[in-house]
Amino acid sequence: MKKVLLGDTNIEVSRLCFGSLTMTPFQANLSVKDGAYLIEYAFERGINFLDTAEIYENYHYIKEALKGIKREEYVIATKSYAYTKEMAKASLDLALKKIGTDYIDIFLLHEQESIYTVKGHFEAIEYFLKAKEMGLIRAFGISTHNIAGAEAARKIKEIEIIHPIVNKQGLGIQDGNIDGMLKELKQIHALGKGIYGMKPLGGGHLIKNIEESFNFVKKIPFIDSIAIGMQSTKEIDANISLIEKGYIPQSLKEQIDKKKRKLIVADYCIACENCVKRCKQNGINIIDKIAVPNEKCILCGYCATVCPEFCIKVI
Repeated sequence: MKKVLLGDTNIEVSRLCFGSLTMTPFQANLSVKDGAYLIEYAFERGINFLDTAEIYENYHYIKEALKGIKREEYVIATKSYAYTKEMAKASLDLALKKIGTDYIDIFLLHEQESIYTVKGHFEAIEYFLKAKEMGLIRAFGISTHNIAGAEAARKIKEIEIIHPIVNKQGLGIQDGNIDGMLKELKQIHALGKGIYGMKPLGGGHLIKNIEESFNFVKKIPFIDSIAIGMQSTKEIDANISLIEKGYIPQSLKEQIDKKKRKLIVADYCIACENCVKRCKQNGINIIDKIAVPNEKCILCGYCATVCPEFCIKVI
């Protein structure tokens, strides 16, 4: 698989990034052995880049996978909500210990909303920059669901890498649309900062138009790599075919389509009822202060477009 540099960081990654949340108890609930096997399988097929986060609680999967992968040939990005020096140190120490490594390639502040939230994490940023000087991390950055977060990445020179939501319909972008996000990202890339996008299929809602949706992101010239969740060898093969050829072979597509998809709602739902009002099928209700899909749900994904927290996904 083609490798590219993440901006000016000198970190070389595959065009496809292994999104590792989907293997965890939060979604597919794979065993550590099975999850580690998928990481190794993807690596053997050319994917040398993995995205995780402290909140995913899957560092032990990665540690197991690294038993069969040379550390210097693999790129690991992780994320933390730390906003103090002590929290930042604890997050980095945890990642190093649980993954069983001497360094983390990319450390991101998780879900930054704007320049104000980034500045509110200044103490943690200072620590991560010092950790970079000590060789404990190779690059620092942020992940964001907001155009204002991308704007912060453009304005703050210490941010070297950004991990933003990028998909054709702009699902999950909380303060605008895909055109606004791409306008910022183009400027960010021109500054030499690395960009790896997330949620090219909008949390699963664009899967019915998977090739069109994936190719939309793939063809954006300033997106270095695309992170996507993968739960099986067939999904890995399909995504590799997408990144290399732009399509999924029909036989493989038919096998993947046999998987029964479902709608899930994360426990940080704020019960705003936007999804209930939006659904013309009456397929979702608020029960005990959380949105719950019912038998009328047709997995159309329209509810996700009005969710302010992007907590509704199809898996």
